[in-house]
Amino acid sequence: MWLNIDPRLSTPVYQQLVDEIKEAIALGIMAPGERMPTVRDMATELALNPNTVAKAYQKLEQEGIIITMRSRGTFVAERSSADSSLAKKKLNEQIEKVLIEAYHLGLNREEIEQLFAESLEKWEKRGGK
Repeated sequence: MWLNIDPRLSTPVYQQLVDEIKEAIALGIMAPGERMPTVRDMATELALNPNTVAKAYQKLEQEGIIITMRSRGTFVAERSSADSSLAKKKLNEQIEKVLIEAYHLGLNREEIEQLFAESLEKWEKRGGK
């Protein structure tokens, strides 16, 4: 499977799963409308506790990344313009946190812009949209 989960990391396993699924969607590995594996199948495939997978799915659903349709399954959500404005607001909050961290690390504007440009280039090479 395309997900990379490492229980030795300090990041909780459910959060790693959330992050990996978000990345897979952003890279086009998973497309809007695509059916997600069941909690049980995902847990078996990744050798995780089903409760861990369920927690990750619940968080993804709360964020509007996936949707569950009773007796049909769980699917990657379609993106809407309303979701886009909320996503931009959340992203702006994260960018501000990164800028505060950069300030405390002593980075200047030029260094921050260079790091961002390098990260964006790596993202695009990996297939990021």
